[in-house]
Amino acid sequence: MPRIEVEGAGDFQVEEGKRLVLAIEEDAGVDILHRCGAYAKCTTCRVEFLEGEPGKMTQAEIEVLQSRGLLGQARLSCQVLCDHDMNVRPLMTVTSTGLDGPGKTPEPNITPEPEWVDKPA
Repeated sequence: MPRIEVEGAGDFQVEEGKRLVLAIEEDAGVDILHRCGAYAKCTTCRVEFLEGEPGKMTQAEIEVLQSRGLLGQARLSCQVLCDHDMNVRPLMTVTSTGLDGPGKTPEPNITPEPEWVDKPA
């Protein structure tokens, strides 16, 4: 089982293949945002990798991060699978933003259907 360390929340063993956004919310108990429902549209679930950043990204993640000027600065936790040890810093939470809730509950599988590509250099 992969170990996910979430800054400010602790270190957690999570189910292999679980979406990172769900691991942060359910296992670490962090009120991370996912306003679009985790469809790689809004970037509110973004995280900073402190260690263990995956070398693959979904095409949807690349496109939305490029369009927002965030490519190379953050990753979308809704587009990352927990398949190895990681250390992350959630960048937007309900608490830090004062919003009324995180958004629609993400589905267990990555949405939209992932097209995996190598992370741009």
